[in-house]
Amino acid sequence: MVTTSQKLVISGYYGFRNSGDEAVLKSILTALEEESLRSNVTIEPIVLSGDPESTTSMYGVRSVHRMKLKEVREAIKESDGLISGGGSLLQDATGLKSIPYYLGVIKLAQWLKKPTFIYAQGIGPVNRKIFNPMIRSVFKACNYVSVRDEQSAEYLRGLGLQWNQIHVVPDPVMGLPLPETKAEEVSSVKSNIERSNSTETPFEESSEQSSSSEKLKLNAQGASVHTKLPVIGVSVRFWESDRKELTAIAAGLKKLCSKKAVHLRFMPFHLPIDEQASRFVMEMLGDLGNKGSEVSITKDLTDPQLMLQEVSNCDVVIGMRLHSLIYAASQYVPPVGISYDPKIDQFMLRLDSETVGSTDALDGDKLAKTVASLLDQRSQWLKEHEESITELKQEAKVPAQQIIKYLGRKG
Repeated sequence: MVTTSQKLVISGYYGFRNSGDEAVLKSILTALEEESLRSNVTIEPIVLSGDPESTTSMYGVRSVHRMKLKEVREAIKESDGLISGGGSLLQDATGLKSIPYYLGVIKLAQWLKKPTFIYAQGIGPVNRKIFNPMIRSVFKACNYVSVRDEQSAEYLRGLGLQWNQIHVVPDPVMGLPLPETKAEEVSSVKSNIERSNSTETPFEESSEQSSSSEKLKLNAQGASVHTKLPVIGVSVRFWESDRKELTAIAAGLKKLCSKKAVHLRFMPFHLPIDEQASRFVMEMLGDLGNKGSEVSITKDLTDPQLMLQEVSNCDVVIGMRLHSLIYAASQYVPPVGISYDPKIDQFMLRLDSETVGSTDALDGDKLAKTVASLLDQRSQWLKEHEESITELKQEAKVPAQQIIKYLGRKG
């Protein structure tokens, strides 16, 4: 079998210290590499980034600056195709520049006669109708279109795309693997459980371990640490101008800690702004040590797999950031979603779950009760969701499979 080398430009919100978007990039790169090993196609990625030096250093791939048009054009010109995605690239909720930029990059590739692929994007909200014909024109000319939720597919169908042109797949981050050392540890634990014929699901402690309240964990640097407390991951961001959602979260966490000693582990996903939001909540919590609880925060964590490792150590994750919830689900950790955007609700629905509330109407008491219930009934949650989560993890690889298949035929 003759192996062909194909250069793919990857466009997205990369190089901005956002763990969720970096996880999308890492997931796409990993999926493409895995699929290429099973085919006669070798992929050479070229990533459009806000910080090319950092992107090259972190992932070992070639990168060019996303805002330097000449570099972008030359990269696309020498490539064999363009991937746009994933993430919420085509939306006008955070400004008017995103949609024209990302469509412009795709259109440039189409002008240069390159195949274009939409990779598990979340479309919308698109509030300004002026963008609709632009999106329709560009997407109809794409060689492959996949979106991460049914609402995005419905939007595109409303623009005139045929149902068989649109593939609904999970967010690519559902397929992101743990760092190698942690993955080996989980695999070892799983095999031990299987050998003992335990009825517990993987990623739970064995019955011998659970007889003690002490659990073996790995921190982001890979060092073993022990904790006697359930770990509650917390991912927050600023959203409401009066910070009422963060005040409600703090009230709920204080209520939880008044009933149960826990370790609150704050995990800022978008630096530095999410660290500021985290510390805002931490200040409202005050000193919880007299109640037996602990509070900590990850520091300058931008590597997506190390953040995934942090999430895998949690017993429950409370998240405003979408990818904090996706990280949790992918590691079979119960997610508690707080909605500031429809994409949060849409992801929770894929898990047959609902958000605990929204940023404009969040009840701290309900948050505390929900988390406490999941801590007490985590085994039941795992039994109900493990099979569907495993399916989502496999389906997350479909876009990479389709792109490699297309390039194999073309090559």
